[in-house]
Amino acid sequence: MTTLLYPYQRQWIADQARFKIGMFARQTGKTFTTTLELVDHCFQAAAHGRRVRWVILSRGERQAKEAMDEGVKRHAQAYNLVFDIEEFEWEGGSGARYKALEATLPHGSKITALPANPDTARGFSANVFLDEFAFHKDSRAIWKALFPVISAGHRLRITSTPNGKDNKFYELMTAADTTWSRHVVDIYRAVADGLPRDIEELRAGLADDDAWAQEYELKWLDEASAWLSYDLITSVEHPDAGDPSKYQGGYCFVGRDIGRRNDLHAIWVWEKVGDVLWQRELIEQKRATFAAMDEAFDDVMRRYKVARACIDQTGMGEKVVEDAQRRYGSVIEGVIFTGPAKLVMATRGKERFEDRTVRIKEGDPALRADLHKLRKVASATGAPRFVADRDDDHADRTWAAFLGIHAAGDGPTEYGYTPAYRDEDESTFDDEAGAGSRGLDPHRITGGLW
Repeated sequence: MTTLLYPYQRQWIADQARFKIGMFARQTGKTFTTTLELVDHCFQAAAHGRRVRWVILSRGERQAKEAMDEGVKRHAQAYNLVFDIEEFEWEGGSGARYKALEATLPHGSKITALPANPDTARGFSANVFLDEFAFHKDSRAIWKALFPVISAGHRLRITSTPNGKDNKFYELMTAADTTWSRHVVDIYRAVADGLPRDIEELRAGLADDDAWAQEYELKWLDEASAWLSYDLITSVEHPDAGDPSKYQGGYCFVGRDIGRRNDLHAIWVWEKVGDVLWQRELIEQKRATFAAMDEAFDDVMRRYKVARACIDQTGMGEKVVEDAQRRYGSVIEGVIFTGPAKLVMATRGKERFEDRTVRIKEGDPALRADLHKLRKVASATGAPRFVADRDDDHADRTWAAFLGIHAAGDGPTEYGYTPAYRDEDESTFDDEAGAGSRGLDPHRITGGLW
């Protein structure tokens, strides 16, 4: 039977790992192939005088019926197995009733198909096939109810196409463990293995880049629409970035995103080395007082040779910018987050990533996730706007990074200075503005960039 299958299907069936999960492109036969494995398991059990039990949990009643009719029934006929299919109502522990189909095979093996929910997931002690698991409603609750059911040595099969990241399928498919045997078959792999599909025709007919990326190229939807992809982010990571002790004493550019209650207050320090901006430090504060936020910023201004700092001036940032300009003069630029301003900053930031002229901290999951969550979407008028999926913050680290890149612009400009402050005791000046600790001449503080 398996000789009629494509190589990726044979590989899936031949893998007898207890926990097996597969991410398959649309129209590649994932349900067909997995139900074949179920029937084959029942056939092998009957040949050895045993019986097995499988439960198929599908996203709905229609899909459960298709799995039974187009999968189990066809394979049982191909094996010349005598079988009986019964349709009945199954009553869950909550008292709810569900339509179910059950195939009884030789020697008493059974395959039951019904819609997935936490109630049906806990109703059987059996091997389980979760069909299109990424699309199951309440996938995490289903998983919580299901796992004890299969804990007594039963097998678990999971297949799906991606459906974003807010589901248990994404967590299982991307986890860094060796418990699961993982299979990935995108449309290109399937066609290369012999699946008769015209890729260009399919793509043109779908006419939706995001849908194509998710359904056929197996990219998580937020990856497909992300402003900075994970590949782009990791390509500029470096073990020496993000470490203040690596500061070489060069010009620095600072981005400061203002947040207090729900969002982070983020300060990003870039040092320019040649034509590359190196992340030297990222300071994060949440629910800090304005005094504490200013203290953190002043500390940065003391420890680094800051040529320019761009600060989010939107809303509560008005006073923050005004106070910073009073302390540091034209080194400080306020940026109001209008749609056009965000587009300019995001575009300039992305270009830096694409040109590999930035280096960021290596292996920081929170930073990676923050940089990745920013997405460009079209507003109702068609104008571009940037959104970020909110969890503990709102891409605040990303905007701090982009503000710092915006501050870098074309680099520092040399100015002549007229003394505006003079005090015989320079330590007094150090206490007030911290210039002495940065190696600056306290008599040349006006004029902006030094």
